[in-house]
Amino acid sequence: MLRLQDKTLIIAHQIARVMDKLLRIASLNVNGLRSALGKGFRDWLRTHDFDMVCLQEIKVDASLADASMFSEEGYHTYWNCAEKKGYSGVAILTKFEPVDVVRGFGMEAYDREGRMLMLDFGTFLLCNSYFPSGSSGEERHAFKMQFLEDVYPYFEKLVQQRPELIVVGDYNIVHRDLDIHNPERKDNPSGFRPEERAWLDRWFGNLFSDSFRILHPGQVEFSWWSFRAGSYGKNKGWRIDYHSVGPGLWERVVYFKHHREIRFSDHCPLEGHYKIPWNS
Repeated sequence: MLRLQDKTLIIAHQIARVMDKLLRIASLNVNGLRSALGKGFRDWLRTHDFDMVCLQEIKVDASLADASMFSEEGYHTYWNCAEKKGYSGVAILTKFEPVDVVRGFGMEAYDREGRMLMLDFGTFLLCNSYFPSGSSGEERHAFKMQFLEDVYPYFEKLVQQRPELIVVGDYNIVHRDLDIHNPERKDNPSGFRPEERAWLDRWFGNLFSDSFRILHPGQVEFSWWSFRAGSYGKNKGWRIDYHSVGPGLWERVVYFKHHREIRFSDHCPLEGHYKIPWNS
C-alpha cells in the first residue's frame, strides 16, 4: 500500500505534467480545397504559426486525402471526406498528434456527407463540423433542421463528459441580429429563420459559449459574403462560422479575429487563441 507521502508525490508529479499551453486554432470554409490552394492557401499557412487549422467544405475525394499533404508546412492532416465526389467534407491540420480520432457522429445520413471530424488531445477535444446548408430548397432545409435536432443530444452528452471541448466550423446559421447586415429582411432565408436561431439560443445558452462573443459582446463582424451584388465590398455579410467552447474553456479564450482581408472563398478565416491544459 502506498504511503500518504508517496501518493502526494505522485499527484504533484501529475499536476506538474499538465501545464497551460497557448494554442492558436484557425478555421475556414474553403469552398473547395483545390480552389483555395490556387489562391495562395499554402503561403498563408507558412506565414502564420497556427497549431491547428480546421477546414470545411473541402470537396476532396477520399482517394486524394493524403495525411502528408501539408507536411512541408509542418502539419499532419486528418480527413473525413464525403462519399459523393466534389461535395462537403472536413479536414484538420495539426502540429500535435492526437490520442484518438473520431470520424462522424455514428449517424449514417450525416456521416456519408463527411460532416464531422474530432481529435482527442487528452486534455481537450477539438471538433470540426460542417453543418448542412438549407439554401437550395425546403427539402435540404428540413434535412438541416433534422441534423440540428439529432446532433444536439450528441454534443450535450459529450460536453458533459468532456467540458474542455471546442466545436469549430461553418454552422450555416446567423445567431443574433447584429450577426447579419440586414436583420429587418422579410424573405425568411434558410440560415436566418426563427427555428434555426432558436436552436443556437439553446446551443449557446445550455452547452457552449461563442468564443467571439466572450471577448467582443457587441461588435459587428461577419464571416461570409455572397459572391453576388458586390456584397463583400459593401460589407453586406452574415456571421455563420463559429468557435464554440465548452464550460471547461470559457475563461481560457484570450484572442479572436475574423481575417476579413483573406479571401480564399466566400468565407473568411477565423482565428482563436486558447490557454489549454496540456500534458508536457
